[in-house]
Amino acid sequence: MTRDQIARALVDHCRNGTEREGLDTLYDANAVSVEAVANPQTGSAETVGLAAIHGKHEWWAANFEVHGGEVDGPFPHGDDRFAVMFKMDATEKASGTRFTMTEVGVYTVKDGKIVREEFFYASGG
Repeated sequence: MTRDQIARALVDHCRNGTEREGLDTLYDANAVSVEAVANPQTGSAETVGLAAIHGKHEWWAANFEVHGGEVDGPFPHGDDRFAVMFKMDATEKASGTRFTMTEVGVYTVKDGKIVREEFFYASGG
């Protein structure tokens, strides 16, 4: 798949709630995911490998209820990258705190797979 095909497919999966299928079909087995801040449990902002990225998604689903959101893009950049803007309305299950969030994901494609994703968002404080 080309960068543009991958970008459109990722956006479609995010809009349709089929993110897991998107991970399995669009991501390289050794993909790296980078958050804006370090995970307090691991001390690292990086998650390496498709299985670990699945784990991030499972943690999110277990800890947050998403009420709605929007996905804008993709926005291509150069030959191998694209960005997607996410807006969401969610509640942290443990505290009951509801919040809205805007996040930008920047994705790098190599050999027909996503090999890196980086997320940019306000981290509070």
